[in-house]
Amino acid sequence: MSTLTTSAGAPVPDDNNSISVGPRGPLTFDNHYLFEKLAHFNRERIPERVVHARGTGAYGTFTLTKSLSNFTIANFLQQVGDKTEVFVRFSTVGGGQDSSDFARDPRGFAIKFYTREGNFDLVGNNTPVFFLNDPIKFPDFIHSQKKDPQTNLPNPANAYEFWANHPQSLHQMTILMSDRGIPVSYRHMHGFSSHTLSLWNDQDKRVWVKWHIKSNQGIKTVTADEAAKLPAHGAQQDLVDAIARREFPSWTVKVQIMTEAEARTYNINPFDLTKVWPHRDYPLIEIGQLELNRNVDNYFAETEQAAFAPSNLVPGIGASPDKMLQARLLAYQDAHRYRIGVNANQLPVNAAHCPVHHYQRDGAMAAGCPVTGHGAAAGSLNQVPNFYPNDRAGVSPAPAPQYAQPPLPVLEDAWVGYHDQSEEDYYSQPGALFRLMSPNQKQQLFNNIAGGLSQANASIQERMLAQFAKADPNYAAGVKAALDAASNQ
Repeated sequence: MSTLTTSAGAPVPDDNNSISVGPRGPLTFDNHYLFEKLAHFNRERIPERVVHARGTGAYGTFTLTKSLSNFTIANFLQQVGDKTEVFVRFSTVGGGQDSSDFARDPRGFAIKFYTREGNFDLVGNNTPVFFLNDPIKFPDFIHSQKKDPQTNLPNPANAYEFWANHPQSLHQMTILMSDRGIPVSYRHMHGFSSHTLSLWNDQDKRVWVKWHIKSNQGIKTVTADEAAKLPAHGAQQDLVDAIARREFPSWTVKVQIMTEAEARTYNINPFDLTKVWPHRDYPLIEIGQLELNRNVDNYFAETEQAAFAPSNLVPGIGASPDKMLQARLLAYQDAHRYRIGVNANQLPVNAAHCPVHHYQRDGAMAAGCPVTGHGAAAGSLNQVPNFYPNDRAGVSPAPAPQYAQPPLPVLEDAWVGYHDQSEEDYYSQPGALFRLMSPNQKQQLFNNIAGGLSQANASIQERMLAQFAKADPNYAAGVKAALDAASNQ
């Protein structure tokens, strides 16, 4: 049996009794081990994520089944059969850590690929679109979905008030209120990059790409009534138990690819996060298999401190003009620096599985210099400095210009300023989705919307019904009938 120690390694003689003046007397100030325990206890939580706070994760592998060497220099997408280690975190979005796994809410689906040239984070959701296409509205949107600041209680009227004023949300709202709004488990849902990313090859030719991660277990969902009867931790329990009994969940990874020339003239803005690329124009191309096969050893150290960021890109994979993505390139890394610390990427779950060389130094929780030569004597030419450029080429890291991505194109006649998107078509795709639904799915959609919209005022209801009518007259009629039924109860 190992000896219990303090955090500094000293043996602990008694972990059941504090030092006191006699059995009934006060404690003394030399209870340093007691103070250590209490002080650490006061600090053993970090701020929870503002969004995606409740989640669970696991390790696994991505196996390439189709080479993308024609499209990208990304090394893990070259050779068929290559395996890349991954860490995947699933989550709900709006609730805190104490919320339910079965809230009607989008689900986060974030994948960290530990490639040989750094970490690539595919930070997506279980839906192919999102509520917004301009990041300036993101804080307002999240505020409208969170608990009311006055009562600290859920307020569906706030959510519909936001949606009534932002038709760009209609597509995602339709998905959320449909029968797919509450997955029965993380194993039984798809994942999407949602954003448009880019790939470029050794000829500096770029294409635009959307990622799709299709569940091999199939889609399974529950109704709101069924969800209310399920344990709050049910989805987390399901994933942990499935991996523990070696029923490893898996997904088929597919991509859609669009050329730069096609993007200039396509009738849909390919960088609008509220819209999908129709499969008839850009069919899915299968490229690999994703499998989860190992649970974490420590939930806090791994799942809770896992830091995903869309800015974690590797040579051959880049961003796009997607406005929401552009903002996330800043916001995610900034959130991790605040929540975990400036050296979050030195934690094992976030650390790259390849050599890391940079000039960043110090800061809270620094695990040590990641470059070679740090231990050399001060003033030695073998010591790696903390600045660049320098005169120590033999031991200092230097940029690699061969990995520079092609410059992003600017459309002709583009101008810098505020671009009003209120006249965009936010109705055709939600209408097409509605018409794909079965009668039962449509009725679930009507009832789910009416449940929250009935709590909003008449003006909000009228504006939402007008949006539904623009998508499809039957959409509006069905919601109106459900609202009338709700008001008569």
